[in-house]
Amino acid sequence: MAAGSGCDGGGAAERPYELVVFGASGFTGQFVVEEVARAAASGEPRGGLRWAVAGRSRQKLQAVLERAAEKLGKAAVGPEVGVLLCDVDDAASLAAMARQTRLVLNCVGPYRFFGEPVIEACVENGASHIDISGEPQFLEGMYLKYNEKAAEKGVYVIGSCGFDSIPVDMGVLYTRDKLKGTLTAVESFLKVKSGPEGTCIHDGTWKSAVYGLADQDNLKKLRKKIGYAPVPVVGAKLKRRGLVFYSREFKEYSIPFMGSDASVVKRSQRYLYTELQETPVQYGAYVNVGGLGSVMKLMFAGILFLLLVKFSFGRKLLTKYPEFFSAGYFTKKGPTQKQMDGTSFTITFFGEGYSEGQDPQNGKPNVKICTEVKGPEPGYIATPIAMVQAALSLLEDSTCLPKQGGVYSPGAAFSKTKLIDRLNKHGIEFSVISKPEV
Repeated sequence: MAAGSGCDGGGAAERPYELVVFGASGFTGQFVVEEVARAAASGEPRGGLRWAVAGRSRQKLQAVLERAAEKLGKAAVGPEVGVLLCDVDDAASLAAMARQTRLVLNCVGPYRFFGEPVIEACVENGASHIDISGEPQFLEGMYLKYNEKAAEKGVYVIGSCGFDSIPVDMGVLYTRDKLKGTLTAVESFLKVKSGPEGTCIHDGTWKSAVYGLADQDNLKKLRKKIGYAPVPVVGAKLKRRGLVFYSREFKEYSIPFMGSDASVVKRSQRYLYTELQETPVQYGAYVNVGGLGSVMKLMFAGILFLLLVKFSFGRKLLTKYPEFFSAGYFTKKGPTQKQMDGTSFTITFFGEGYSEGQDPQNGKPNVKICTEVKGPEPGYIATPIAMVQAALSLLEDSTCLPKQGGVYSPGAAFSKTKLIDRLNKHGIEFSVISKPEV
């Protein structure tokens, strides 16, 4: 890290581990373990990394460590890696895990069912917590319940540190920082490319979507309870696009992105505005789906999904047969290595704003900028990279985190850290495509 950057790591606490991967033998957990092992082997964290894996079965945890070693072409990941036995249903075991580490990387979802006990154990026992949840209700519910307590304890609880939503949340900040002037609105377009083998996602993510959409009404109630302060609209108001529209920039059809990205970016922007008096950026999230055939297929699947998700019988069907109801996108087995190797993503950001000296409250935006975040397969390659780099940022750039602990979105927690530089070095690349022109 550059000398004098004002962003140095805090001293290591007297805990045996800096980080523990919880749910290490789960589908996503195994890839996170591999990524932590890779970071530890490269000597990235100064002074080495003391870490452990945690879960219910010692055998499975050992197998995951062996697999990670094999992937890195080593005999073993190192004898110093701890193995902790704990279960999400056993509060004492979670507390024991939290007491031994500065940070827990929680890979056990759907988080609405399994997330809270882990956060509670972390906050009570002074450990920070990072997850990869794309479930707005869980994320905002945890904010309501634990924000004050986490602040008191000086720990950071940071959700959405996977593909949902580090690339877009940090991408909006990157776009803002690259515009000479004031950025007031951004739209992002996600495109996932797959190779000849196609691509798919493990059904854990599908389950989260099923239960999340079924519970939309409670999300509205939760937001009322939190009583968010309204964020002012600065600059021209960003128009919302239709359910399906033809995007001239990409020459294909696009639809609104159904994930948590928009809600996460909004939370970051609210924090940056209320706490740091930064100009809030309006945001819209979209995904490119291709030609008319793809649109028809998606519409049909979408209507069926929305009909079934309202009833418990429908939800049972959806979770039992993910492959059938998602047109093969979600499977119980998850993607093969070949599928992952052939898949990549690009998120393109179109920003507009006002040049230096222009008042954003008057007149039309007069500068535009286009930026991009590119990376490997989103679910099991990019997500572990994002999660592990967020973890290292939390451990090493600690003086650049918000002054106070609390429950944060990635943009709020990491806006002053070196996270974007870290991601750039690990294959999630941020770049400017076209400079603003007045």
